[in-house]
Amino acid sequence: MSEQNVNAVRGMYAAFGRGDIPAVIAQLHPEVEWWEAENFIYADKNPYVGPNGVLEGVFMRLGQEWDGFAVSAKEFLDGGDTVAAQGYYSGTFKETSKQVRAQFAHFFTFRDGKLIKFQQYTDTRQFADAVKD
Repeated sequence: MSEQNVNAVRGMYAAFGRGDIPAVIAQLHPEVEWWEAENFIYADKNPYVGPNGVLEGVFMRLGQEWDGFAVSAKEFLDGGDTVAAQGYYSGTFKETSKQVRAQFAHFFTFRDGKLIKFQQYTDTRQFADAVKD
């Protein structure tokens, strides 16, 4: 099952990169808990619960507030039911025109072939600075 989980995570990143958010949402368990990093600009409603909570609370905000927001995963670590990925975020905050290029680590936990929990770690300071005038 663990290779399947790594492939699912790779597929989610690829779908996000294509702008195919429905494909990402389709990988989420109905009871998914999505945790943004503490002090991150979108941690205000942690945890986001359920696919609609993730869609509205995270993905829609990213699409509305950022130009060219990208998630580039560079390495995947297979932990069975949990997959870790590390890489970089990049993009420009529309309101301030400030750019970020921030490292991240993501942890994906699966149950019954669907993502049941997501935990993000990133450079929250870069994002906080980007949204300030």
